[in-house]
Amino acid sequence: MHTDTERCVRAVQSKDARFDGWFFTAVTTTKIYCRPSCPVVPPKPANMRFYPSAAAAQQAGFRACKRCRPDASPGSPQWNERADAVARAMRLIGDGVVDRDGVPGLAARLGYSPRQVERQLLAELGAGPLALARAQRAQTARLLIETSALPMAEIAFAAGFASIRTFNDTVREVFALSPSELRQRARPAARPVDGGTGGTGDAPALTTLALRLPFRKPLCPDNLFGHLAATAVPGVEEWRDGAYRRTLRLPYGHGIVALTPRPEHIDCRLSLTDLRDLAGAIARCRRMLDLDADPEAVDALLADDPVLAPLIAKAPGRRVPRTVDADEFAVRAVIGQQVSTAAARTHAGRLAAAYGEPIEDPEGGLTHLFPSVAALAELDPETLAMPRTRRATLTGLVAALADGDLQLGPGSDREEARARLAALPGFGPWTVECIAMRALGDPDAFTATDLGMRRAAQGLGLPGTPAALLARAAAWRPWRAYAVQYLWATDDHPINHLPTH
Repeated sequence: MHTDTERCVRAVQSKDARFDGWFFTAVTTTKIYCRPSCPVVPPKPANMRFYPSAAAAQQAGFRACKRCRPDASPGSPQWNERADAVARAMRLIGDGVVDRDGVPGLAARLGYSPRQVERQLLAELGAGPLALARAQRAQTARLLIETSALPMAEIAFAAGFASIRTFNDTVREVFALSPSELRQRARPAARPVDGGTGGTGDAPALTTLALRLPFRKPLCPDNLFGHLAATAVPGVEEWRDGAYRRTLRLPYGHGIVALTPRPEHIDCRLSLTDLRDLAGAIARCRRMLDLDADPEAVDALLADDPVLAPLIAKAPGRRVPRTVDADEFAVRAVIGQQVSTAAARTHAGRLAAAYGEPIEDPEGGLTHLFPSVAALAELDPETLAMPRTRRATLTGLVAALADGDLQLGPGSDREEARARLAALPGFGPWTVECIAMRALGDPDAFTATDLGMRRAAQGLGLPGTPAALLARAAAWRPWRAYAVQYLWATDDHPINHLPTH
């Protein structure tokens, strides 16, 4: 996108918010970089330079605009759409892998050498993995500076900086303000952290922050939050007072998040036992809500089909409800085989209560983290209240995840994961495609054998058999996962409706 100068100039001159996150505009006369929708008067085209990432603009010597805050724009939709090594690397960097394991750790997860990863990212994004991780650290630091009352030293280490000096230098270089000046500038509108919310006995204290998660319009919250609420595992997830709440298992500790849909953004209230998990927790919430999607591109292609066009016109911007934990979702997909949504919730809730780690929720309602793969690997299959064949399917999945034979995280190879899932006993097309859609984040996953979707398809005059429906759906590629959401919308199931209580 950033190499198409004429198109980029048009987007900047029209202040088109659809392109926020796709590219960044740097102004040579001011040495500032902006998002395309920056509200200031557009610069002369001769003074514009375009970069594919904030990190590339920073490396070229430009500072972030204080007006439009380009570091807070939605992420590029490419990184969730694409399945190549660069996209997988970007998902892993967003999850904090470079901060935790360095570039060698990132390369090992991708199956490449550090030099190959560096070369690929530089070629496409104009910045290597360290620069991209540094840009993310700067964004996290700004978020903590402006929304919390934490001491700067705590913010520096929570954001992933190795020293306070590096933190100070980076903030000044990226934002042209010192950390204290950033806080003073934001103070009138800042929403301070709720300090430690406590914990009793040996329970770790939670630190709570109120954030806003941006997205590209339009966004239809009905199926997104309706699906998450209708399938919520008791004790792990809940819908309360217009918000979806759930527990989070994170690299440094655990957390609780409450997500509330608003017309302009998603209100996000994050409570964490370790603030080093902040950037990764935000990335997981964005991924679960599919907030980096480009709904106009998706809907434009699907609306070419006369059957789907009325559904899209009625409620555009449907997202694919995904997950914060791919391993968790895979386990839940197996539990949900050939049972109702209510039965799946009940079985998953019992599993969480028996094998999940207990946590304290200051607001009540949430009691456990969903069991880790390590905990599930120790369970006695005979204690599971499900048919013997499904017990075997579940234990086979858990063993593959525990041994590392199956990788389902943000950096996994989608096609390899599909093949490994399909080779496991008890995994048919429905389970594999459900996991591909919601755990692997494949925008083209298609549950052709799903009974609800087949009923919806027949009601719309589409083919009812899986093979014929697959053939018909070829025109919807690469957005078939979104077509599924529109087809499901014809059913009156609670997963398609925003909860009213």
